[in-house]
Amino acid sequence: MDTARIGSNPEPQPELFYQATGSEVQLFEQADRFGMPVLIKGPTGCGKTRFIQHMAQRLGRKLYTVACHDDLTTADLVGRHLIGADGTFWQDGPLTRAVREGAICYLDEVIEARKDITVVLHPLADDRRILPLEATGEELQAAPGFMLVVSYNPGYRNLLKGLKPSTRQRFVAMSFDYPDAATESHIIQHESALDPARADQLVALGNAVRHLGQHDLEEAPSTRLLIHTARLIAAGMDPRQACEACMAQPLTDEPTAQAAIMDIVRLHFAEPGQVEARKKIA
Repeated sequence: MDTARIGSNPEPQPELFYQATGSEVQLFEQADRFGMPVLIKGPTGCGKTRFIQHMAQRLGRKLYTVACHDDLTTADLVGRHLIGADGTFWQDGPLTRAVREGAICYLDEVIEARKDITVVLHPLADDRRILPLEATGEELQAAPGFMLVVSYNPGYRNLLKGLKPSTRQRFVAMSFDYPDAATESHIIQHESALDPARADQLVALGNAVRHLGQHDLEEAPSTRLLIHTARLIAAGMDPRQACEACMAQPLTDEPTAQAAIMDIVRLHFAEPGQVEARKKIA
């Protein structure tokens, strides 16, 4: 049974748009040059996965992505013996395929995986760059171009979850966050075809709700959610309805928190009559 929720990009993909917000592209390229593993930290929906996909295309590498969870086993990553019509055979997991092929293996939300996973990663994340396969007796040397990338959301960390210092110190680390307002508006316009004025409104709304999130929400609205909202607005949906469907409802089940979000939405996307009334009052 495949519990790893694994994906790869075996076919050529259309070029992905990625808007750099700092020196992350250059840092990733240098890490690749020296065979260094990369750790990416950042909140949900801030562009971590899109960045990895972009860099895989930029470097011309195959990408194996693993969505980590607490049922992920070493066998899910490395491989296992299976029974077929001709008897027992070995099937590589995504990590082993990446090691053999010189591809990028991306472990998303790595702290959600079981602790024994890090034992497998250690020899790959230092100068040895090897993957021992106890089940087959092999010791694989990573092919040129192999790169190990892991990510997690620091907001999910607790005393029971987190990478040990001995693991963290094997990686080159990058911290991601939501883009500044101008950059986020540009991203939204590119991804949704929303007009600039509306995109600016949506970014202002997102930042206002993110401030609210420090007090009433488990998570702040991500750039991904803003793009979803923008696509519905650009398609002709009423902005308030789009914001409720793509922001208020996904962010919380608490009626009071949803109401607070919608109050902010109405401030940023007021009906025409309300706008005129405010102008007269001003």
